[in-house]
Amino acid sequence: MFTDFLFLFQTANLDTEEPVEESLNLIGIISEGGVLSFVIVGVLMVLAVIAVYIFAERYFNISRATRIDENFMNNIRANVGAGNISAARALCQNTDSPMSRMVEKGLMRIGKPLRDIDAAIENVGNLEVFKLEKGLSTLASISGAAPMIGFFGTVTGMIQAFFEMSTADNVTPTVLAGGIYQALLTTAFGLLIGIISFVGYNLLVAKVEKVVFKMERTTTEFMDLLQEPGS
Repeated sequence: MFTDFLFLFQTANLDTEEPVEESLNLIGIISEGGVLSFVIVGVLMVLAVIAVYIFAERYFNISRATRIDENFMNNIRANVGAGNISAARALCQNTDSPMSRMVEKGLMRIGKPLRDIDAAIENVGNLEVFKLEKGLSTLASISGAAPMIGFFGTVTGMIQAFFEMSTADNVTPTVLAGGIYQALLTTAFGLLIGIISFVGYNLLVAKVEKVVFKMERTTTEFMDLLQEPGS
């Protein structure tokens, strides 16, 4: 009697026991895709690191280039008006910005025709813009290349899945899992990195355009200063 009761109790416990769900972490999912999945995801991760580094480095440098004392041109105007060109150049040298370097080049050309001064300032401005845009082309390339690398993983993953299907005696979800894992995972990684890089690129381009606007305004103010009576 007791043994029958114990048997029924154990049977009830087995019936009420919840099934254990299998879960895979990210490394496990990547490993399910095989060696090629590791390679493609590895390449995408390298591109992600490069993109983050370029964005952070450029964002810091471009932001620093936009910071300039609002009284900078007023001080330059006062020094030039007083004939103290050396003080104006010293002010430019103590101010780390593209605008100050352009003005310094103009101050060095004072006494020459205005056309020559304007050309000298423009040359410095072009060099400054080139330095500001350093690395942006690489970031743009990553924003386009990452999704394509991800799609390459999609194609190879589907090829792997169909190959396994054609060679397996009994086609089950497990047989197709590796190729499908690779197809979906690489696509997701590629799109994510591409979107982040694309957004970062456009943010940096907008900041560069803001600096260029300040440079053009500074150039105009300086050239007007040189044409004022008594300059």
